[in-house]
Amino acid sequence: MKLIQVSDLHFVPPGTRLFGIDPRERLAAAIQDINAKHADAELCLFTGDLADHGVPEAYGALREVLSELRLPYRLLVGNHDDRANFAEAFPEAPRDENGFVQSVVRSGDGDLVLLDTNQLGSHAGAYCAARQAWLRARLSESAGRPVYLFMHHPPFDIGIPSLDRIRLLEEQGLAEAIEGSDIRHIFFGHVHRPVSGSWRAIPYSALRSTVHQVPLDFGAKRSMPYSYEPPAYNVILISDGLTVVHHHDYLNLEIVPPGTERYSIAE
Repeated sequence: MKLIQVSDLHFVPPGTRLFGIDPRERLAAAIQDINAKHADAELCLFTGDLADHGVPEAYGALREVLSELRLPYRLLVGNHDDRANFAEAFPEAPRDENGFVQSVVRSGDGDLVLLDTNQLGSHAGAYCAARQAWLRARLSESAGRPVYLFMHHPPFDIGIPSLDRIRLLEEQGLAEAIEGSDIRHIFFGHVHRPVSGSWRAIPYSALRSTVHQVPLDFGAKRSMPYSYEPPAYNVILISDGLTVVHHHDYLNLEIVPPGTERYSIAE
């Protein structure tokens, strides 16, 4: 199974830029690259912060750009999203019985469980008792099958203080909800950085935004620094108990021409 993960699109109303960048242009370039190189992927997952302020105009523009994507896709919400405005723009997006943007995608290689960690009025994530109960029920249905979690917020510290204070706050609740399940990998966004490791013996990975990034600054305590590091998306390959995550910088990619000498004498 091949999957594509894109995150932190931060769409703004048409004619608006974010830190001097046009999020629409950045996503359009990513979609063009995905269509050209990964049209065989089973699904594209957008892991939250679809809009920068959650306004209807931003979601309308996003829907227009997504119409060019040749893959089926699923959308998750993040801390910058407005769940009600999102639902208006994407009424077909699956939601649970409580209105949270959560669902399960079953495939031949396992179950993709998509979580809603949005907390109204806060940049930190939440995973309340109702959402935990939904997750327990879905994992019970997935018993005996590999499970891959997709979410916006990481449920643990990654060592960058400015990000750690706005992570998912219900770490213990989530840990208890997934206990005993065959979780093979956790994929998240939010941190605008390529990060990987393991949490409670579960591998995880994150990726850069399609717009601005967060630099590797372990001294940033309160303010959130941003950078113009290149945007990226992830290509995920899953088969026979193996998960491989490729982090792909899709802009201005220059390929060394065939026949170029490996070594040459400097002038």
